[in-house]
Amino acid sequence: MSPMLRNVVAVVAGAIVGGAVNGMLISLSPSLIPPPPGVDVSDTTSLRNAIHLFEPRHFVMPFLAHALGTLAGALAAYLIAATHRARMAYVIGALFLLGGIAASFMIPAPAWYIAADLLGAYLPMAWLAVQIGRRLARERGVSQPQAA
Repeated sequence: MSPMLRNVVAVVAGAIVGGAVNGMLISLSPSLIPPPPGVDVSDTTSLRNAIHLFEPRHFVMPFLAHALGTLAGALAAYLIAATHRARMAYVIGALFLLGGIAASFMIPAPAWYIAADLLGAYLPMAWLAVQIGRRLARERGVSQPQAA
């Protein structure tokens, strides 16, 4: 497989892995931290009308879903990529950041949460994935094609 094609596969796989982790955690969220009574978290109108009932604890799982989804996706992209591994991980971080920005316009949330989510859940997790990927590659004795 050509390096360019492998890098494209890495980004697609990273997006799929990250989306799956994110979706799984979002699905588990209501059973771990139940929403306020009468709120349907799958309905944006219900969320919009009841957002004032949400406490900080209700935002823990969405943040973790975004952060861990990005971390998993970026790490997958890093490990699969043939070249420019860090760049592929940061592409995943940027794609998920764009999704987070879009979500911040569609799903009501307090400003403090939106700021924490956008600043902490995406690009820092892509950076962390690069650090983990580099360490894993060193431990496995895999040559690093590029430091970028």
